[in-house]
Amino acid sequence: MTAPRTALRPPQHRFDPRTVPWWRVQWLITTAVPVVPLAVLGLLIPPARLWLLGPAAVILVLGLASALALPVWWHRVHRWEVTDTAVYTLTGYFWRTWRIAPMSRIQTVDTTQGPVQRSFGLSTVIVTTASSAGAVKLEGLDQDEASALAERLTELTDATPGDAT
Repeated sequence: MTAPRTALRPPQHRFDPRTVPWWRVQWLITTAVPVVPLAVLGLLIPPARLWLLGPAAVILVLGLASALALPVWWHRVHRWEVTDTAVYTLTGYFWRTWRIAPMSRIQTVDTTQGPVQRSFGLSTVIVTTASSAGAVKLEGLDQDEASALAERLTELTDATPGDAT
C-alpha cells in the first residue's frame, strides 16, 4: 500500500505587509549606490556633467519607479508555508520557483536580521538543507513569528527520522 499523494498547491502564507516598505528601502539604497557618485562627480566635473548626470537621472527614475511597483508585486507573488512534513516556498515573477524542503533533509535553521530589516521589526528564517540548490529563505517574517517558526522547525526536524543527507 502506498501513501496518498499530496497535490502541489501554492503555499498559504504571504509575508508580513511590512516587507513592502522594507523591500522599497532596500531598492532605494541599491539605486543610491550608483546615483550618488554619478551626481556628485557630475556636479564637480563640469566638462563631464552631461555624461554623468544623464545616467544618474535615468538610473534614479528607473530606481524610483521600481521601488514603487516591484515590492507590491513581490508581496502578491511570494508565499511560504511550514507543515509537519516540509517547508514550502513559492517565489519568482516570470519564472516561478517552488522549493520544498522535507523535514528529513533540514540540517540547520537560522534566524537573521540586517539593520534595515530590524528597523521594520522583521527577520529572515534560513533553512539549510542537503540540497545543491541552497538554503530555503523565508524573508520578511515578523520577529516573534520568525523566532516561533525557528523553534517549531527545530522541534519538527529533531522528531523526524533521517540523517538530513
